[in-house]
Amino acid sequence: MNHSTSPALVANFCLNNFTDLDQAKLDREYYYAHLPLCVVDSVFSMGVKYESVRNVVTRIKGFFHNTTYREFGSEPKSTADQISITEFRRKLANHTPEELATHVYGNKQRTSSQNGILKAEAVNLFLEVLVKYEVDYFQDVTKLIGNGDFKKDIKRIPGQASGICLSYFFMLAGNDTLIKPDRMVEAFLEDIVGRKCTLTESQNLLAEASNLLCEQGYEMNPRLLDNVIWNYQRKLVITKG
Repeated sequence: MNHSTSPALVANFCLNNFTDLDQAKLDREYYYAHLPLCVVDSVFSMGVKYESVRNVVTRIKGFFHNTTYREFGSEPKSTADQISITEFRRKLANHTPEELATHVYGNKQRTSSQNGILKAEAVNLFLEVLVKYEVDYFQDVTKLIGNGDFKKDIKRIPGQASGICLSYFFMLAGNDTLIKPDRMVEAFLEDIVGRKCTLTESQNLLAEASNLLCEQGYEMNPRLLDNVIWNYQRKLVITKG
């Protein structure tokens, strides 16, 4: 298949099958009230059903004064109204990773089935890297754009080498140019283009397809298209399951 036709195939499938494309909107997770929740979500979401991630977020909402989400469609609140990365780390400081997994997150998943660390520990390591680069609030994330050293530090965390978790963190933090090519999106693209796509290929496909949809009059970007596809694919899985 001519790879140059692939974005058009994706865009045409969306036009023909997504009946509410003109009303597409992001899920609530894209409007967290505090940046540490983006870290927790991105780490715990790798390789699992997303319901388990939502359960983790529900369990820790007390750390954030039960203000898990901001108003839908809104920009991040002022830093005075956010729980910082530093403050969240301080709240966790007296717990071992095992205690965090058992008593705080209520989730003992590991970053990998072979030699993986607890996701609770991976969250700690991710938070440490953010502190290293003086990122505490949503407003600080722009410091990280194009920072290759930050990317390398995150990818050194066990289980984060693919970069998918990092991309998803940026998406949750507000970047609308990136995608999270998890199993749902991977399966969708493979069905459309007839082959497995790499992370870079998936990113380019959805970026170009979203541009094509914009040309058709839809308000679309890669992050929103990723989310629309994920929800479509999830419904298929539930229907078949």
